[in-house]
Parts: sequence; structure tokens; C-alpha cells
Amino acid sequence: MNEHQTRDAYGVLTEPATLKIQRLLPGPLERVWAYLTQSDLRRQWLGAGEMEMEVGAPFELVWRNDELTNPPGQRPAGFSDEYRMHSRITELDPPRKLAITWQASGDVSFELEPRGSGVLLTVIHRRLPDRPTLLMVAAGWHMHLDILLARTMAGEVEPFWDGWSRLMKEYDQRIPA
Repeated sequence: MNEHQTRDAYGVLTEPATLKIQRLLPGPLERVWAYLTQSDLRRQWLGAGEMEMEVGAPFELVWRNDELTNPPGQRPAGFSDEYRMHSRITELDPPRKLAITWQASGDVSFELEPRGSGVLLTVIHRRLPDRPTLLMVAAGWHMHLDILLARTMAGEVEPFWDGWSRLMKEYDQRIPA
């Protein structure tokens, strides 16, 4: 698996309510772990929020997707410029695994596995409650992980909201109703 095979790689359903998506990132392992756990790095591709690295520790993720790309693209109606979510760490095995609760739509695990000079990041989002949420989450993870790949490789990525809107349509076609 190389960068060209993982950039824009689509997530897949491993069970009816479980999405799995992967990206091969440049290492070392500790660098990718920092992008998952350090607020200042995580805000560059997902959302800010300080984490106390302890199982059971609560934290808040703060998304400002308009700040992820320049330009941000056209934000869809109904989405605000900031979204906040309360979470909790449910599993922790530094620097290989982090699992968290995902308010109102299941839980998410991030698993890191060394692959040569790279690191395979596997994101598994479980217990997605319905198809509309599944499509939004799939498009969201896809765009956020493409941005993470671009940040770790000094690459380019399309405007966040334009990519997310395109991916919503693509996942609607790819994932069976």
C-alpha cells in the first residue's frame, strides 16, 4: 500500500453500522500519534480539544471546518462554523490505539500500525445509528483523513466543504441503502 493507493481511498462497511477507513501516512509512529492526541496538531485536520491521556477522561472536540483548507469551499446549509462534541477516552494503548465515544453516533477507534517508513492509520466508527448519519460520517472521515495526509506530506487537498459535498454523493452511490 502506498500513498497513491490510500489518498482518496473510500471507507467500507465492515458491518451494517460500522465504517472502516484507512490512510498510509509518513512515519514515524510517534508523529502520527501526536496528530491524533495533541490539540494543536489535531485541529489542523479534525478538531481541537485538549485530552488527558487516561481511560475514562472526558474531553471536548471543537470543529472549525472552515479553517481546515483555504479556501474552505461552500459550507452546506444547516452547518455552523463551529461544532462541539463531548467525548470520553474508552481505550488507550499509546502510541498504537486510541478509542473514544462519539456523541450520539457510536464510538471511534484509531489504530496505528508501522508499515516500513510509514504508518497505517485505521479509523473504525461503530454503531452509526442510521443511513443519513453514516453518509455524513463517511464523507467527513474521508475528507478529514485526506487533509491529515496532506498535512503530513505537505500536499494539497480540495476545499473541505466542496470535497465533503462531493463525497456525500459518492458514498450515497457506493453504500447500499
